[in-house]
Amino acid sequence: MRVVLDTNVVLSTLLFRSHAANRLRGAWHDGACQPLASAATVSELLRVLAYPKFRLSADEQHELLADYLPCTTSVRRPATPPAVPECRDPHDAMFLELASVGRARLLVSGDRDLLALAGQTPFDIVTPADFLRWLD
Repeated sequence: MRVVLDTNVVLSTLLFRSHAANRLRGAWHDGACQPLASAATVSELLRVLAYPKFRLSADEQHELLADYLPCTTSVRRPATPPAVPECRDPHDAMFLELASVGRARLLVSGDRDLLALAGQTPFDIVTPADFLRWLD
């Protein structure tokens, strides 16, 4: 199942060792889902991992990326981006575009601006908890 995981979902999964994070990590490692990534989403993940508040060394950042990126499928953004619903936060458009271009089944996010668009796209927009229930 092709999915787009927004940066906060990926970050939470990589940094925290909760039951939900472990299940989500297991889903991408076991092939239960196929996370999609683009140059824009990977760039944002790199930027966020370097935030001082996380206190991650360069080696730790690389280790976290090595847990996620090999499990992703790279999707190239076309010269003309697809039409997607307008989001209150323009920075979230990259996730909508990735899901559209990558023919994702789901966009997984806890972001209210993205969740508000549920039902307006050919893919479902769900919370991480809903995604885990969906996997069951």
